[in-house]
Amino acid sequence: MLSLQAKDEITSIKGKDLLTLADYSPAVITGLLKKAKELKAAYLSGEATPVLIGKILGLIFDKPSTRTRVSFEAGMLQLGGQVIHLNGQEMQLGRGEPISDTAKVLSQYIDAVMIRTFSHERVVELAEHATIPIINGLTDLYHPCQALADLLTIEEEKGKLQRVKMAYIGDGNNVAHSLMIAAAKTGMNLVVATPVGYEPKEKVVELAKKFAFESGGAIAVTNDPVEAVAGADVIYTDVWTSMGQEAENAQRLLDFKDFQVNEKLVAGAKEDYLFLHCLPAHRGEEVAGEVIDGARSFVFQQAGNRLHVQKALLVEILK
Repeated sequence: MLSLQAKDEITSIKGKDLLTLADYSPAVITGLLKKAKELKAAYLSGEATPVLIGKILGLIFDKPSTRTRVSFEAGMLQLGGQVIHLNGQEMQLGRGEPISDTAKVLSQYIDAVMIRTFSHERVVELAEHATIPIINGLTDLYHPCQALADLLTIEEEKGKLQRVKMAYIGDGNNVAHSLMIAAAKTGMNLVVATPVGYEPKEKVVELAKKFAFESGGAIAVTNDPVEAVAGADVIYTDVWTSMGQEAENAQRLLDFKDFQVNEKLVAGAKEDYLFLHCLPAHRGEEVAGEVIDGARSFVFQQAGNRLHVQKALLVEILK
């Protein structure tokens, strides 16, 4: 199916895909955050919100998962719906059935699909041939659901997103890509610091800069982590070696050795900075234990917010 076009006047995403936040307008993103806050408040007060009774979400996992799997499954169940697990290797996809055929068949059985896989093109193709919403739970290019949880956490703690400065330190990967788009759409100032050769994809940088120009935010890329964290409100990092890159681990440990988020680095940020990490974390590699386990770390609030933004997304897409 067709993704939502990025037009500010569009605020409804009923029946739409989420492949990348680039397809969602600032109004849609802020609306999702507002809905997530409402659902979180209801959840914390013990109030039931079974608004998706009779709806079924299919979950396809080609990559291992903790937060994505549990948050989507728990969220759908809390909303009164149901889930079906569709392991890619256990389906006919694993035996060579075209993605287009699988998309057309699943569209007749269930109400939406969340897929966590490697190739972004695989998700795009699934969406092109499905007549139900397709949600990108992670690809090698984007991780939009994580970025929504990141925005919610920052907004909860800082009271705003506009003009908040965030420094992302590490690999210019899928998490960095989605953060760039999310920050640009919401008027944040984001500086991405990576070692030489590990910068985010140029096409994503240019797209994010375009969105930032429209929102009043700013996007910058540097190879200097000290420069990036100077005066930062938020410091964010991710693992240096992602799934599928295990063969590169030894080289990456060498290339990233000066990019650890530790007490020396964070000293350049604002005193009340937030530390965020999408998890799982490798203490002693991309982040020092005293930072991720310290008073300025909000990683578990951030992880918990995956549940609430996922629920908001499901409600708005399937309501």
